Amino acid sequence: MKICVVSDSHDRGPLLAAAVSAARDAGAAAVIHCGDVIGPNTLRGLQKLGVPVHVIHGNNIGDTVAMAKLACEDGSVIEYHGHDARLTLGARRVFVVHYPDYGAAMAATGDWDLVCCGHSHRAEIRRVRNAKGGQTLLVNPGTVAGLAAPATYALGDLETMAFAILPVPGA
Repeated sequence: MKICVVSDSHDRGPLLAAAVSAARDAGAAAVIHCGDVIGPNTLRGLQKLGVPVHVIHGNNIGDTVAMAKLACEDGSVIEYHGHDARLTLGARRVFVVHYPDYGAAMAATGDWDLVCCGHSHRAEIRRVRNAKGGQTLLVNPGTVAGLAAPATYALGDLETMAFAILPVPGA
């Protein structure tokens, strides 16, 4: 199963939609948004793309009530998780949080196959040694909005656990 990981879209809906569209065209079957969405209008353009989107809110929380309402609309592809998310995608255990230090700590537990985070606007893919003697993949896709850094997202394959940071088309 391929997935798209984005973060820090803030209010840049068109760039978010461009990244998700490119990932969908590359075979992504789900999207993880690691926070700083600001509001539901940023996500509204994703509804027509038809790919499930798992969203947390980050430190730029915005209107949480409106976000929850968007997730509850008939036919919505948005699943709003709040502060963090615990997911099972493609038989992999995935933890999603906004902050990189929290993400690294959760990766170090060894309880997760993949931990996704954002906040820093610095794209990074690395393996974290964990308490169970293995390694956990930590993915920070950077900022899809291109704020103080290039506009990027991550595309990955949960079967092979291969991930890449890609530029947002048209950014």
